[in-house]
Amino acid sequence: MSTPRTTPTTPTTPTTPTTPTTKGEQPDDDGAFAWLRALGPRGRRAFGGAFGGYALDSYDFFTLPLSMVAISAYFGLSSGRTGLLTTVTLVVSAVGGVLAGILADRIGRVRALMITVITYALFTVLCGFAPNYETLLVFRALQGVGFGGEWAVGAILVAEYASAKHRGRTLGGVQSAWAAGWALAVVVYTLVFHFADPDTAWRVMFWTGALPALLVIWVRRNVEDAPDAAAVRASSAERGSFTAVFRPGLLRTTVCATLLSTGVQGGYYTLATWVPTYLKSDRGLTVVGTGGYLAFLISGAFLGYLTGGYLTDRLGRKRNIVVFAFLSAVCILAYTNIPSGANGLVLVLGFPLGFCMSAIFSGFGSFLAELYPTAVRGTGQGFTYNTGRAVGAFFPTLVGFLAESWGVGGALVFGAVGYGIAVLALLGLPETRGRELV
Repeated sequence: MSTPRTTPTTPTTPTTPTTPTTKGEQPDDDGAFAWLRALGPRGRRAFGGAFGGYALDSYDFFTLPLSMVAISAYFGLSSGRTGLLTTVTLVVSAVGGVLAGILADRIGRVRALMITVITYALFTVLCGFAPNYETLLVFRALQGVGFGGEWAVGAILVAEYASAKHRGRTLGGVQSAWAAGWALAVVVYTLVFHFADPDTAWRVMFWTGALPALLVIWVRRNVEDAPDAAAVRASSAERGSFTAVFRPGLLRTTVCATLLSTGVQGGYYTLATWVPTYLKSDRGLTVVGTGGYLAFLISGAFLGYLTGGYLTDRLGRKRNIVVFAFLSAVCILAYTNIPSGANGLVLVLGFPLGFCMSAIFSGFGSFLAELYPTAVRGTGQGFTYNTGRAVGAFFPTLVGFLAESWGVGGALVFGAVGYGIAVLALLGLPETRGRELV
């Protein structure tokens, strides 16, 4: 398939790098931290802002899955209604992602980033004050507006500073922030639920979601959009045009990229939502025991993000996704079919499960950014990633309903279906490794 086009002037072949940080890069600089040096001072500050925003985005998201057992008991919820809390977050995140993408193209990446962080932090805190299930559902849905937009905006901000040679590794570094935020949430969860009664502890978890407000202050003072990309965006009449990503030159790309996101995120959020409950209900682990098992899962995830970022530059965007989609599906089947009483094996398999299901995401930031021209990059990436997240969000709810008859462990197998969808979607997308952002 030819390179997507929105105007006759869009280049179809790689051109001279457009960001200042790539112009001074040494061609033979391929050391462990070459990607970081290539960003330059402004790019490194942008990386710090995006990394921090995504880590805290992850932290605020996981306050719910980690507290689901306590919330379910407090409000007397069925598995299906409990799973709906996650589903509504992810469905509404599609709206937030699209809006944030359009804003990023119209008012700039940094301003849009700050808006998304403030939004998800505010409504996470309000979840802790919810007097009933219905109010919690509304607050969690509104939290999804900010949650949906943060990753796409932060990833684009960094992608426009990164060199083509190192873009996969650079965005893999941003992606690893998800594991860092997840780990922080598990540590806080373990402490809060150890010292507080469950009926109070779940509220405290949400109240700690105010942390991102501190990041916004730093970003406002230290981070700016990539100058060359900002100039290109400002001069385009199409910037932030929602309909542009559905024009003939980009329609196939948008549809297939959305299916790709749906499959990968359907599998991922099934696991992220239900593994803590599975460890408690099916494996009979305590709060502290669950934290220990999740530590292996999260450690694997962190290394998976970094490794996947490296491999997406070496193997290409599409091959990296195919490899880890297959391995993730295998890990799900193995993880959920461990014999009763073999909890040591659950511990061991948690590491490769976290590694594989995270490594597949490492190429997303670079891949989606490279599929769209600068004027509609935020709109395209925000729509495809977050619409896929919204559709994939129905996987956790389906698992919740299936769990009532199959058990949580049996229902989790459904997550493997998502990875098959992702592989099929790649047939309609071009390989973009080495493409300059124009």
